[in-house]
This record gives sequence, structure tokens and C-alpha cells, in this order.
Amino acid sequence: MTWETWTFFVITEAVLSLTPGPAVLLVLAQALSRGAAKSVRSSCGILAANGMYFALSATSLGAILLASYNLFFAVKWVGAAYLVYLGLKTFFANEPALAAREAAGDGHLFRNGFILQASNPKALVFFSALLPQFLNPRYPIAPQVMILGVSSIVVEFFILLGYGMLAGQAAQLARQPRFATMTNRVAGSLLVGAGAGLAALRRT
Repeated sequence: MTWETWTFFVITEAVLSLTPGPAVLLVLAQALSRGAAKSVRSSCGILAANGMYFALSATSLGAILLASYNLFFAVKWVGAAYLVYLGLKTFFANEPALAAREAAGDGHLFRNGFILQASNPKALVFFSALLPQFLNPRYPIAPQVMILGVSSIVVEFFILLGYGMLAGQAAQLARQPRFATMTNRVAGSLLVGAGAGLAALRRT
């Protein structure tokens, strides 16, 4: 792999990560309702799912999954339904989500991020169709996938962290009862909107 190929991949990954999608909207919603530090756990779940897709892309399984028309749309609807569920749950919360979840632990935040990204067909398309364009078939594939995988995870981690920190500034309002309902409504709307966008996604 040349430096030019790696640089082009990093730029492509950065642009795609900066573009608001389900993963970004989940991080924004979690940061708004629970704070920037909590949103990092959702980011880690998202990146763990990305790691799974990188592993699949190193085998023929990724191409098989991408070729399955029915599977593509099954994955899409699972992801969309899960986002809408999370959004409605946040939207209609009767107490500040930030306070309500602190005592319950943070495992669900990681799980939400992983399920969301694992059921995002756009991630399946990227890792199964776009990623191979950066691989040189004349050299061992596994080391190249590892290099690109680590680079992708580092780039996306800091971009999601940036989004979370920005949204986390507004999360301080959630600690005030008069703003708690509004914060939950905004966070819930972001998640429902992400679910609707995922549901509208068409395979091209």
C-alpha cells in the first residue's frame, strides 16, 4: 500500500464520518441527553461494529452479504426500527435522561452504538464495496485491511468525539428541570429522524 492510497483513504473516511448519518445523530443525541463523556461509550460501540465489518471485508463473506438483496433491506429495517424505538423512548421520557440512566450503568450505551452500526446497510456497502478499492491484490490483504481498519477507527473516533463534545456543551441544560423536557425532545427527534432517513435509504 502506497502513502498516496492511504492518504486518499483517510480523507475519504474523514469526509464520510463528518457527514451526518445515523452514527453521528446517535452520538449527538446521547451527548445532548447524557453528556459528552457518556456519548464516548456509544462511539466505542459504533467503532466495534466497524471493526467487525473490517474483519468481514477481509473474507468473501462481506461480498456475499452485500449481494443479498433481501438481507440488505432486512438490515435496513432492523436499524431503522431500532433508531425510532430509541428516539421515541428518549422523546417521551418523564425525567431527564441524563439522571435516569446514571444509576443503570453504561453498558446499554455501547450496545446501542454497536446494534445501530451493525444494522446500518450503508456501513455494509462501504466496507464490502468501497474498501476493496483501496486494497492492492498483489500483496497480502490482511495487513492492508488491518492498516486501513486502525486508521478508520482512529479518524472516526476523534470525529465522533468532536461531535459529542460540541453537543455536550448543551447537555448542561438537561441538569435544569425546566430544560430537561426540551433536551429529551431534541435528542429523541434526532434519533427518530435518523431512523426515518435509514428507512428511506434505497439500494443503488
